[in-house]
Amino acid sequence: MATGRPRAFDSEAALEKAMRVFWRQGYEGTSLSDLTEAMGINRPSLYATYGNKEALFLKVLERYESGPAAYVAEALAAPTARDCVEMLMRGAIDVVSGPGKPGGCLMVKAGTASGADAASVRREMTRRRNAEIAIVRKRFDRAHAEGELPAACDVRALARFYVAVLRGLGVQGGDGASRAELLQVIDTAMAAWPGGKPARKRRAELN
Repeated sequence: MATGRPRAFDSEAALEKAMRVFWRQGYEGTSLSDLTEAMGINRPSLYATYGNKEALFLKVLERYESGPAAYVAEALAAPTARDCVEMLMRGAIDVVSGPGKPGGCLMVKAGTASGADAASVRREMTRRRNAEIAIVRKRFDRAHAEGELPAACDVRALARFYVAVLRGLGVQGGDGASRAELLQVIDTAMAAWPGGKPARKRRAELN
């Protein structure tokens, strides 16, 4: 029985290149021509392998979350909620300001999609952002139940606060803030943790 003609390109490598384009330019700022040029394929191959632009972007998001943003799962496994928060912020800084990175956060850039053609992407990003808050709140609920957080702590507000800081790091990183400046944000954010302890191991990195 005859078999289909194999693809003449590495679909995973092409997906990595697509991720870099979306990461650098955002969803609406990326055209199909930008994608095909970066991926080294034509439009029929893109459609046949990944679907349309939106479907490709959703695959890119999955790759981003399991690749550059894998620090989130590691942070959630930290022994304390406080360690979790600091690891989340440190991981975010590594992503938004690390060498060889496009700069900023793909999730933040994609979240600015506003055109009518991007409505479904906008809804998906809203869903993912709300899921992020829910995950952090769940970790804080556990810390609250275990006595790590004070009984009077507003866990819901605390989760929203730290997720807002995480997103802010993505914005400032994309705007060119230095690693040292972003690390200082961690100092301030951790001072707001119930108990007011300073961020750990931060001074050595700033010097």
